[in-house]
Amino acid sequence: MAVTSTRIRLGALLGGAVLATTVLTAQSAVAAPSAPVAAQAPSAAAVTKLSHSDAANRLRGAGISWTSSGGCSDRNNPTCTSFEQINLTTVQGAITLKGATGCALTITGGTETGHASGTYSHWNGYKLDFSPTSCLSNYITGTFTNIGPRPGDGAQQYKSGSGNIYARESNHWDVTYYNCGGC
Repeated sequence: MAVTSTRIRLGALLGGAVLATTVLTAQSAVAAPSAPVAAQAPSAAAVTKLSHSDAANRLRGAGISWTSSGGCSDRNNPTCTSFEQINLTTVQGAITLKGATGCALTITGGTETGHASGTYSHWNGYKLDFSPTSCLSNYITGTFTNIGPRPGDGAQQYKSGSGNIYARESNHWDVTYYNCGGC
């Protein structure tokens, strides 16, 4: 069987200049049909981080308020409520929640130090804490799926259709935003 070599040239143009060129050939693609193809793990999506000011403006524009026991926004002070280095999808998730619930939302915790550590932590920009108003609590418990207590502290957890997790801690909702919740 004859294999025809077909060349495809792919390149990225920027202002008329080729930045990178890759040549693929049909011949090279079929040269070793029995060779195993390595499975590639999905690449982690790039995370966009926001400044406190940018996040605060976005939240304020959506009608979401926040409070701080220390009356401050210093990320390195545990009595402050900071949005410094928060993920854009976390802010978008809060805005999606506001729109879906129609509830007044008050954030009581952001990216400041003093929360539990971990990959999907407050410090890494994935979490927000909300005041547990009856409007918000009724929406979460009536709309999302109860997935049982969280290991470690026993906080009751609810999972949204988009996969975000809402855990009812003693005096707030601790929300982990893996995505923007359908924004």
